[in-house]
Amino acid sequence: MDIDLEAFEQLVVDELDKLPDEMFEGLDNVVFMVEDRHEAEDLFGIYEGVALTDRGDYGFGELPDRIIVFRETHLAAHTDLESLKREIHTTVVHEIAHFYGIDDDELHRLGWA
Repeated sequence: MDIDLEAFEQLVVDELDKLPDEMFEGLDNVVFMVEDRHEAEDLFGIYEGVALTDRGDYGFGELPDRIIVFRETHLAAHTDLESLKREIHTTVVHEIAHFYGIDDDELHRLGWA
């Protein structure tokens, strides 16, 4: 499957738009990005920041946390558009959960993955 960066970014945006509003309540100072690949591992996505549950003082001027979705890893794992969209959805939800300090068991209990 071959999808350019711009089209893949739109797929990510489309999946973000489908998420329930409550997932974004409290999601403060976070940027979503798409990159081709992680520099060291074959990851679908990564949350870079300090989970809400682990933050101490968090004030004005902090650099934003980042949620990065990796295009090439997704494309290598999927041969059809529908399975690709499902994996993007799962990745985005998983990384947002890390922001909130939610582990995988709780993520499934909430029905977010």
